[in-house]
Amino acid sequence: MNTREQQLAAFDRLLTIMDELRERCPWDHKQTFDSLRQNTIEETFELANAISKHDMQEISKELGDVLLHVVFYAKMGSETGDFDIADVCNRICDKLIFRHPHVYGEAAAANAEEVSKLWEQVKLKEKGGNKTVLGGIPDSLPSLVKAYRIQDKVANVGFDWEKREDVWAKVKEELAEFEAEMRQLPNDQTVNDKMANEFGDLLFAMINAARLYKIRPDNALEQTNIKFMRRFNYVEQRAKEQGRELKDMTLAEMDALWNEAKHVLGH
Repeated sequence: MNTREQQLAAFDRLLTIMDELRERCPWDHKQTFDSLRQNTIEETFELANAISKHDMQEISKELGDVLLHVVFYAKMGSETGDFDIADVCNRICDKLIFRHPHVYGEAAAANAEEVSKLWEQVKLKEKGGNKTVLGGIPDSLPSLVKAYRIQDKVANVGFDWEKREDVWAKVKEELAEFEAEMRQLPNDQTVNDKMANEFGDLLFAMINAARLYKIRPDNALEQTNIKFMRRFNYVEQRAKEQGRELKDMTLAEMDALWNEAKHVLGH
């Protein structure tokens, strides 16, 4: 691993290159906060994808792409005189120190759960911070992640199940309500708002269950996405080896290849 001096030298090299690109490259020179925004979102998702695959080399590469965007925004901020990379670093350092009174102050936290509860208390006291328990949740978060954050935040102030097993009664209740609404739907009718709302309640309850059992639902779902795609790609490839198209196969024939994929590829 690199020494601290080597790490600082590498960061200084990146800042120097950013200065040069902003001055000498026509594309980099014309970029604005707004023009980079979508690219930043895409780079963040690419990092998240690499993390899901536990590919350390790819994670390192994607972290570099995200870091470039941080440096890029800081460079543009310095050009307008609003902030620079030192301000960015100092602000996050100040925030970390303020939010860790159990490390830098007199507060005590014996485990991660106590730290999470302490954080919510600290955020409400923080200057310019959250004014309400749910105030810090971005509107733009994906719905699955947002539901988890909502539940996590209210749990940290005591609004939670006394025993995690109790959540399953709620899941069953929401499933029954969705099924009742579904049974009232004629076969030729599309989904109505009531049915969609009941399904949303069911998803929310399942996400709550995941939280209580220490499962990140977004990570769990992504792992299932990856597993399904890997197995389906196998089915498609095996069909091609047999000289067949999936659309011409019966469901039973595809199921047979699917079970083969499960056996060959495992979990």
